[in-house]
Amino acid sequence: MELQTSLLELKGVGAKKYEALNKIGLFTVYDLLTYYPRTYEDRRVLTPLTALAVGEQQAVTGVIRHIAERRTGRGIHILSVDIDDGTGFLQVTFFNQKFLKGKLKAGMQLFAVGKIDYAFGGRGKKQMSQVKDFSLMEKGGEAALGILPVYAASGSLNQKFFRTLLTGVFQGIGKIVETLPESICQRYRLVAREEAYREVHFPESPEALHLARERLIFEELYLIQCGLLLLRRESREKKKGVRHLGASRLSREAREALPFRLTEDQEKAWRDIRQDMELALPMRRLVQGDVGSGKTALALLALVKTVENGFQGAFMAPTEILARQHFDKFSELLRDLPVRLLLLTGRLSKKEREAAYEAIEAHDVDIVIGTHALIQEPVAFASLGLVVTDEQHRFGVEQRATLEKRAHLTPDMLVMTATPIPRTMTLTVYGDLDVSRIEHLPPGRVPVETFVRTPDRRDRIYRFVRQEIERGRQAYVVCPLVEQNDTLGLPSAQEVYEELSAGVFREVRCGLVHGRLRGKEKEAVMADFHAGELDVLVTTTVIEVGVDVPNASIMVIENAERFGLAQLHQLRGRVGRGAHRSYCILVSAARTAAAKKRLALLESMRDGFVLAEEDLKLRGPGQFFGAMQHGLPDLKMADALRDVDILLKARRAALETMESPAMRKEVAEILRLEYKGFFAKITEV
Repeated sequence: MELQTSLLELKGVGAKKYEALNKIGLFTVYDLLTYYPRTYEDRRVLTPLTALAVGEQQAVTGVIRHIAERRTGRGIHILSVDIDDGTGFLQVTFFNQKFLKGKLKAGMQLFAVGKIDYAFGGRGKKQMSQVKDFSLMEKGGEAALGILPVYAASGSLNQKFFRTLLTGVFQGIGKIVETLPESICQRYRLVAREEAYREVHFPESPEALHLARERLIFEELYLIQCGLLLLRRESREKKKGVRHLGASRLSREAREALPFRLTEDQEKAWRDIRQDMELALPMRRLVQGDVGSGKTALALLALVKTVENGFQGAFMAPTEILARQHFDKFSELLRDLPVRLLLLTGRLSKKEREAAYEAIEAHDVDIVIGTHALIQEPVAFASLGLVVTDEQHRFGVEQRATLEKRAHLTPDMLVMTATPIPRTMTLTVYGDLDVSRIEHLPPGRVPVETFVRTPDRRDRIYRFVRQEIERGRQAYVVCPLVEQNDTLGLPSAQEVYEELSAGVFREVRCGLVHGRLRGKEKEAVMADFHAGELDVLVTTTVIEVGVDVPNASIMVIENAERFGLAQLHQLRGRVGRGAHRSYCILVSAARTAAAKKRLALLESMRDGFVLAEEDLKLRGPGQFFGAMQHGLPDLKMADALRDVDILLKARRAALETMESPAMRKEVAEILRLEYKGFFAKITEV
């Protein structure tokens, strides 16, 4: 038996069981070994029957003395089993499990885990009526005791099935190949991979379990870090980069053209970018900054720097309308400078597109601003020096590699995101990039006032929105769903649009935009709103990365509890971009304390990075990673928030590995085998 052996070949796995295993992502022995227990039952400590605490879950064992069955008036079958451990008696009650009657016999030893309560009409007699797990043992047997794994199980894939299947795997599997270099295991005192798998599923002691988990967490984080660093090394150290010289007149004039002075954070980020660009190695830098923090100004300065050094610059935006907005803004700021700009989007006619390609290839244009067309179409730059990608989390590791192929030399790359990512997550999400953070907004930005309101206030809310519109302002109404969902009972964007446009906004110009509209339809509605031809835009989260509408002063978010904290913060960043007093109203019928706490944080906090940390704590890394982990393997054991100490060790070990050609080669081969879908493009080390 090997790691890639199909589970269908294992004893006890037929076609139906195999199909059920496939549904939860398990196909091979390796998949099963990395299907880690979600918790454990410690059966080493058994509570004497005379010391049972009512209301608590306890593990007990005793010899079966008496079995009785009865059926209630409502047809519920009850099997009552009295056990004796030498100190006292306990009644273990099973509901609607008549088949157990033939399996349970007086004199057998029963082990059970469950909640203790008082027996009905038993005058203080205790019983276990909520049996979570049980097993039969030979009298005095130890086989079922110890620390037992508990898996996410359902239906026929129960705990006994998983435990039996894994016992068979460990009995039949050959030697499990090590994935970590021996020097790394020794330096960080990590147990062998084979031992880690055995102990994480069937731990001999809490100490052995701790060491096994530490090893597997380290392995996950270390291999991902190595993969990212190898990708970075391929794109930087093994490829000839573009070297930019220091600032000249053009850069100074571009900076003077900005309508504001750079903040301290912007100055520091610009210094990082400038220093990177003046090296011979390709720049790979991420600039994180809240909505409205001034990232675009840094992109403009970097693009001008590449132009004054005789190169071309490319700026890729996630949507056509955003590309158009950047083009208009750059054109205005650079109107007095000898910089030639071109807008390249899917809307160009065939003739216009061909003329654009010719201009780019002939170096008749200096800065190209566009969408995915920059990487999807046959664009050949004469001398590409810098690529800027806006809202990088829409793309990923693979797309970054594709962009690099658009030039003879490896261009510098500047990535900008308004998604606030906690420091502890940045290494995992953007481990192949250097990071600069703009943590403070420029002075003069009007803070958005945020309020949480219940649905019974909707009439008042929308009357207030109408008053804002009558003052000449514009408004967003954000809904979590495109269409009605009867299961969730939530109104859709379509329903809200129809209700509002026929009711409180019947004399107001309303528009509707969502992800199911065709690209051109969506762009047309967004353009109308941007131009002031619509007063209210009913939308889904497609406007999370949206246009800059300074006149939009109010946003209503329906069913706000359906969104994450960071996403809500990103959405409200669409308002408050002008000089007007601005509002974000979160409409929510949230009942849980956790949901209420999340929304209350938005009322009191405006710092996106602090909110992102809180979001990570409340939702956990699994959900938080959601939209930003494109191009990276899922974490099965590690938790980037809980395991930050191990993450930092793994990063340090990965950096050490990069210093050794032999270790780089060894790890690259492991990555190609273990994570072939993610790091298969690592070729030379």
